[in-house]
Amino acid sequence: MKTDALIIFTRNPESGKVKTRLAKTIGNENALTVYNDLLLHTRNETQTLDCDKFVFYDTNIIEEDIWSNEYYQKKLQSEGDLGQRMCQAFESLFKMGYQKCIIVGSDLFDLKSSIIETAFKKLLNHDVVIGPAEDGGYYLLGLKKGNPAVFKNKDWGTDSVFAATMSDFKHQKVGVLDILNDIDTFEDLEKSQYNITALNLL
Repeated sequence: MKTDALIIFTRNPESGKVKTRLAKTIGNENALTVYNDLLLHTRNETQTLDCDKFVFYDTNIIEEDIWSNEYYQKKLQSEGDLGQRMCQAFESLFKMGYQKCIIVGSDLFDLKSSIIETAFKKLLNHDVVIGPAEDGGYYLLGLKKGNPAVFKNKDWGTDSVFAATMSDFKHQKVGVLDILNDIDTFEDLEKSQYNITALNLL
């Protein structure tokens, strides 16, 4: 067991249940294709990181998928809103003995292994590290101990989340990463490096 752990939150890839805002523009099947490509990108960027890695599924654990048991441990997200589920994921790993834990989603073609490595380094001399998203949320959060207040009283999915979270850290030393674009809408997809022409948009 290492001292650093990476939490990856994923949704089970099912048509009509992932990237629903994106699906309003490009349809459920294309949205599922994009999400599967996002999952693959996230795996490729995290697989060789020098930390223990945990994939937290939203509905059920899939044993035979892109997340090899050789590199990833598999868990199920708890009940509740996004904040409650993230809080519980952090708490479960801190109880296992990890000293630095970072959570990322699976919504970013901009996510790179070097960004996560930088986040772990920042946690050496910061209390918290956070990666702001262009839409006002955040794509990465790193902690060295449980902090339940950070996950409460947030309007998840809105542009207020990053600012509200930063206000919870006003008495702590915070490392802020580069702003990245996560994929929620077709406009987000257009701004990314994704090859939209590969989709069936006719």
